[in-house]
Amino acid sequence: MDNKNDNKNGVIYILTNPSFPDYVKIGYADDIDKRLKQLNRSECIPYAFRIYATYEVSSRLSDLKIHSIIDRLNPNLRAVESFNGKQRVREFYAMSPEDAYLILEAIAEIHGCVDKLKRVAPSEEEQVAEREAQEIDSESTERATNFSFSACQIPLGAKIEFGENPNITATVVGDRSVEYNGETMSLTALAKLLTGKQYSIAGPKFFKYKGEWLNDIRHRIGV
Repeated sequence: MDNKNDNKNGVIYILTNPSFPDYVKIGYADDIDKRLKQLNRSECIPYAFRIYATYEVSSRLSDLKIHSIIDRLNPNLRAVESFNGKQRVREFYAMSPEDAYLILEAIAEIHGCVDKLKRVAPSEEEQVAEREAQEIDSESTERATNFSFSACQIPLGAKIEFGENPNITATVVGDRSVEYNGETMSLTALAKLLTGKQYSIAGPKFFKYKGEWLNDIRHRIGV
């Protein structure tokens, strides 16, 4: 007996998530909004999945064909892991959403169904989340190398300025500490205090010494 649901219209989707900037999720859904709610129900993922593009199809096995094409082009793109002795093959691919879109676009053009392919513009809220995720990733990279005033040839007693307001200054009192309003703290702690950011940030990105960003001084000197 034929399963009528096999011919139900749905979409092949490309999803992105700021939590996994190097991957896209490619799959099929009868109801993309319902699928998004299922995926975003978990509290284990910092950011929500969002739709990058959809391609309307009439067969729910179509995404498997897309997977097969990508796997043949490059079998190393698919996220595969071993868990409890079993191999788990996921719908995640190590590729940019633009590259994933080009694959769907080529297939749509071959079948004369370009009108079925839609790229979804991110909402303002999604753009903010994307920028925040990129900033956090950048901060994490910067924090991997500890900043040192002495290594950057900045002496004790030197005045550094807050980049957003040069009238706000702090005094260097240690190799990795400053004094602000009579309190000794790290650059990161002061940056968080002045910016109001809640997550951990790289303090040197927010201050200048003699008009030059501390981070630029570090990179120029090579420390």
